[in-house]
Order: sequence, then structure tokens, then C-alpha cells
Amino acid sequence: QVQLVESGGGLVQPGGSLRLSCAASGFTLDFYIIGWFRQAPGEERGGVSCLDINVGSAYYADSVKGRFTISRGNAKNTVYLQMNNLKPEDTAVYYCVAGGATSVQAMCHSNYGLDHWGKGTQVTVSS
Repeated sequence: QVQLVESGGGLVQPGGSLRLSCAASGFTLDFYIIGWFRQAPGEERGGVSCLDINVGSAYYADSVKGRFTISRGNAKNTVYLQMNNLKPEDTAVYYCVAGGATSVQAMCHSNYGLDHWGKGTQVTVSS
């Protein structure tokens, strides 16, 4: 059974950092593209960052470039999203997503291959 479980969300002040974790079970990340999507109240879900472990490529939305980093953990079925210099507009529920998209751009930018979703973790950036 495919399962994605997110953790690491919370309340942080502007300029602070959080690291989100996604633990995958029931499948091997090597054969999927995995990413982070987010949804703020009243907005549509959108791709934040996606990672293709096989080819070593990553995608970042313009709004998070230079602040967020996606990586694979030493526990190989774990993926992290390191979020630095957080801003109030980063407030959202963050979802871990895995699927068979053909590229990180296809998944994160064009919303293709969004096959498996976690339940999400809340990130709130506020003073």
C-alpha cells in the first residue's frame, strides 16, 4: 500500500526556517518523481518543488528559489524540504506528492503525474 506521511510543519516567525519530511512506504522513490505542493486558504494547490532522484534534477517555483531546498534523506525513502527565510506568504498546508510524471517540470509546473498524496502538514509564518 502506497503511503506518504509528512511531518515538520508548525508556526515560525518571518525569516525563520523549517524542515519538512516526507516518509514514503509501499514503493521505492527511485522510480518516481516526488515533490511538495502547497495550498493556502482560498487558493489552488500549486507545485513548490519537485525532485527526480534518478536523473538528479530539481524544480523550484519562482517564489521559493534560493530559499527552499529539496533533498533525499539518508533513509532512502525519505525526502526533505528545507525552508529558509520564510515569509508570511509561505503559509499553507504542504503536501508530499509522488507520481510517474516524465519530468520535474511536468509534475510541479504542469501538475502531471500527481498519483499519490500525503495528508499534508500545516506551515504558518507569522509574528
